[in-house]
Amino acid sequence: MTNQAFTTNASGRNAYIITGPTSGIGLSTALALAAHGTVVLVGRDIEKLNEVQREIERKGGQAVPVPCDMSDIASVRRAANSIVDLQLPLAGLVNNVGIHQTKPTSSAQGWDMTFATNHLGPFALTEALIPHLPDGANVVFVASGVEDPERKPAKMAGFRGGRYISAEASAHGEWEPGGAKTPGADAYATSKQCTLATALEFAREIPRLHFNAVEPGFNPATALGREANGFVRFLLKRVLPLLVPVMKFWSTPSQAAAVITKTLMNASGQTGTYYDDRGLPMLPSALVQDPAFTARVVAETRSFLAQTPN
Repeated sequence: MTNQAFTTNASGRNAYIITGPTSGIGLSTALALAAHGTVVLVGRDIEKLNEVQREIERKGGQAVPVPCDMSDIASVRRAANSIVDLQLPLAGLVNNVGIHQTKPTSSAQGWDMTFATNHLGPFALTEALIPHLPDGANVVFVASGVEDPERKPAKMAGFRGGRYISAEASAHGEWEPGGAKTPGADAYATSKQCTLATALEFAREIPRLHFNAVEPGFNPATALGREANGFVRFLLKRVLPLLVPVMKFWSTPSQAAAVITKTLMNASGQTGTYYDDRGLPMLPSALVQDPAFTARVVAETRSFLAQTPN
């Protein structure tokens, strides 16, 4: 197990891992991280990963693509081994990948695609890499305020908070009754509820590393709306971003990337903090504030994944 002290290395020799780096917040964050070291790009589409690598290298940075389907646990475990085999001085991890499906599909293991991609895959990747991260390294989870049933902007958008029953139930697309009428909202909110619970519980479990989460704000220009019809996609990509400066809780990929990068580079030792889109501490839902709940999410996820063959 790597056990060297963590220091920020301005010479660019440290390596920072990011999932979902080919569009939106992930792309902006990958480009920002390139100023601090080698960027390990973890994503499903090797051609897009190569494009991001070339863009980083054109600007004088370094990047390494690692193909991985984050919804497929076998693929995640292979990717973790590939990252370790690179023998880079790993210094941090950003769990950014996220999807929001309006029509549920299944992962390679037959699980709900949203829950597998947003929670199970990042959980498995993080656990596989923890032994190889140096003391004091930062791990950042990109969460979402839609997990909170009392958050007004989320309620206005049709969300009713996370609807967690158990890790196994979520993997099978089963949510607590009384949820949202908007298709896919319960799957997305529950996956992000578990993402946030994992970050806070890992911070308690593993004091030698620093685990924090970021709520990146509503980013209309990201790929989360890729399943919408053409007109809605046009609004999300071309029109709504113009309103960001005057809309509370709205953000852009570059603004979100700045908060995520600052959190990853934070050398203060802060852990177990949930940051908003401005980089200020915020409270999660009442449920996620309960350590008994976060411990249950982590224990149930760990137990469920342990039954999954490589």
